[in-house]
Amino acid sequence: MGKLLVPIALTALLLAACAGEKKKESAPGDGPSSRPITAADVHDAAPKYEPLARYGNRSPYTVLGKTYTVLPTSRGYHERGIASWYGKKFHGRRTSSGEVYDMHLATAAHKSLPLPTYVRVTNLDNGRKMVVKINDRGPFHKDRLIDLSYAAAIKLGVDKTGTARVDVRAFDVKAQKRTVVKIADGTFLQVGAFKKRKKAHNLAATMRAVQIKPVSVRRSRGLYKVWLGPYASKTEINAGIRRVIELGYEPPHQVSR
Repeated sequence: MGKLLVPIALTALLLAACAGEKKKESAPGDGPSSRPITAADVHDAAPKYEPLARYGNRSPYTVLGKTYTVLPTSRGYHERGIASWYGKKFHGRRTSSGEVYDMHLATAAHKSLPLPTYVRVTNLDNGRKMVVKINDRGPFHKDRLIDLSYAAAIKLGVDKTGTARVDVRAFDVKAQKRTVVKIADGTFLQVGAFKKRKKAHNLAATMRAVQIKPVSVRRSRGLYKVWLGPYASKTEINAGIRRVIELGYEPPHQVSR
């Protein structure tokens, strides 16, 4: 298992690029739901702790020749800018985080917030507020801050205007404290297995370069395996898995010596 995760497909990154603009000019086929929906039908997203999404958090990333950086945390994020929205053209397609876009849910796209992040969006033009889950990348349009789902646009009154001035403030959703569970000595994470020794050592060097330690290369059953650890608790293992995923690799699996 080497570095199998490829950069986010450009089409996935561009899901929100045309949203909220004058639809017939810039996003043919996009528009509202064919299902009747009113503001009363739309419910706020419920902020909760979630680990970083497996996809969509690689940083930096480039779209249409411009490079963007994902923030290391959403803590303290507060910004004002222009909101747009995207609808049925993208309904049912994968978002940058890997979740399926449902235009009837309170979600949104953002260029730099970690996926997922929960934010409160306030329409500065009419005072309406709601909580949405950031699970997608975009909008890749000059001077746009956030791309709302169709449902969120209805709730905030942006579906008719196309764009609106908004205030976006992130929730600080902390992980619940968990009891540290001790595990058996000699528990490791395997991040790769290769037939060629050089590939294994290159991956090990990459891990060390980003301060993921200890790392070792072990030969077993004709393969060179890259192991992280040993770890002393589930907390340490989960932290190690998240770190590897953040770097754009497939999730490592637990092994014992």
